Amino acid sequence: MEYKNIGSIKLPALGLGTWEIGGRFEANYSRKQQEINLIKTAIELGFTHIDTSEVYGNGLTEEIVGEAISSFDRKKLFITSKLWHTHLNYEDAIHSLTKSLKRLKTDYLDLYFVHKPGTSMNLKQTMNAFEHLMEKKLIRNIGLSNFTKKQIEEAQRYLSKSKITALQNEYNLLSRDENALDICNKQNMVFIAYRPLMKGRLAKPGIRILDELAEKYSKTQAQIALNWVVSKPNIIAIPKASTKEHLAENLGAVGWEMERQDYEALDRIRQPFASSMKRFLKRYV
Repeated sequence: MEYKNIGSIKLPALGLGTWEIGGRFEANYSRKQQEINLIKTAIELGFTHIDTSEVYGNGLTEEIVGEAISSFDRKKLFITSKLWHTHLNYEDAIHSLTKSLKRLKTDYLDLYFVHKPGTSMNLKQTMNAFEHLMEKKLIRNIGLSNFTKKQIEEAQRYLSKSKITALQNEYNLLSRDENALDICNKQNMVFIAYRPLMKGRLAKPGIRILDELAEKYSKTQAQIALNWVVSKPNIIAIPKASTKEHLAENLGAVGWEMERQDYEALDRIRQPFASSMKRFLKRYV
């Protein structure tokens, strides 16, 4: 596994996303033990950054992560979770973090995110709560997810003693928020890319340049797409994996480089990020 030092954070270039482990928005216990074992295998392979959220599986995902990490040295792990948009006020933020820590069986989070902005959020209160949690050493870093550059700047104004150290947004070959990435680069924040394979669309044949580069480097399309993401200085990725074989494939995306002209060719393929984000907000906000 490759590692990156970004600001005050050291992270593996690839982490593990846990969306749909333990269910989507409702708990699904049918594969609980297999999912615990999968996360353990991921950690053993070097995926020591585990990303989850209080809303995943209605809390079950955090429980699964908590069971999986309990047999490892906590200090060697980087565990993140996220506060759902209906809890964006002072009291709810404190209460939600307390419940997340209990489910995760840990005394602290390495990074705590606002999952996404909400129409009725009190961002000032939420940031005040996060700063309080920092002072109590219950969280070690503050992050935002699905925020625009303007919203990031607003959130930072509400912090008097702390800084936002991470942003988690969608970032892949076909959907990129370059404005948000720009503010991360300027402020030396880590950019955590979710959906780096765009729900599998970038992990199969059909996109000519990916097919050509996969053949050129004897890699899979997914490995080419992931390698491109983590080649960016301040970006790490959190692809999901459902099997040990999938984990191994993702791991094969790091530890090697393409020629510069190939990275530049990949830079030129995309679809407008704004349309992708608009669909996301229309569905969930």
